[in-house]
Amino acid sequence: MVNVTEVLSHYDGVARAKHLAAAGVSDFQLKSALASGAVSRVARGVYAVSGADAGLIAIRSLPAEPACATAAQFQGLWVLEPPGKPHIAVPHSRRYPGFVCHRSAAPPTLLDTVVKSLRCLPDLHGLVIAESAVAVKGLPLSALRQRLAGRNDMRSRRMVARIVPQSQSIIECMARYWLRRAGFHVESQVNVPGMGHIDLMVDGRLGIETDGAGFHMDRTSFEEDRRRWNVATRRGIPTLVVSYSLLLNRPEEFIAMVREALNKLSVPA
Repeated sequence: MVNVTEVLSHYDGVARAKHLAAAGVSDFQLKSALASGAVSRVARGVYAVSGADAGLIAIRSLPAEPACATAAQFQGLWVLEPPGKPHIAVPHSRRYPGFVCHRSAAPPTLLDTVVKSLRCLPDLHGLVIAESAVAVKGLPLSALRQRLAGRNDMRSRRMVARIVPQSQSIIECMARYWLRRAGFHVESQVNVPGMGHIDLMVDGRLGIETDGAGFHMDRTSFEEDRRRWNVATRRGIPTLVVSYSLLLNRPEEFIAMVREALNKLSVPA
């Protein structure tokens, strides 16, 4: 016998009655879950567990499914910023105020989410979603290339060509994007003996380490960061440390900082 809340967990806590039935949930089980308070009816034919995401409830109550950047958030992909309006997939041409509608005959798969994001969003926004799908979720690059073989997909193919499957973070992806756009030669995850891998190497001379404050709050991480930077310094690799906020809000400042650092490296002491 299936468990109603376990089935709902596969739908991020919100599901329509037809999906519950398809998963083997009987009318008796659903009524029992409602009576116990484990599940609530949030709209006609839509059920949710306590604490379910309000945005997802609104989407599935239309009825629709998350799509594009909104689906990427629910699928655990890197997203630069939540979209101003939720993106949804609908099987018809009807539009819903307050939503960006994408035509889709079925709930979007991971591949669908990435393809739609590359086609719909600005370059960097689409790239971070696509790179995380490859680096974190294991989406094959070959599948992306096959889906984006059309005449109108040239821009998306350029973004796919920039994906680094070994990428470690959204900040690394952002920094690499701005550096390559500015014309620098960039290598990712370069091995430095005694240090490990440095996030990025610019023109073979300048290291870039990406600093996410959320990953450096404990003492052990703090000490490890200092050890790595000290090793890089001793090995003659000057290293800049950049933040998410800098790359998102002030990329021109980041590029100017890199140019200045490289220029000074070219001048004899």
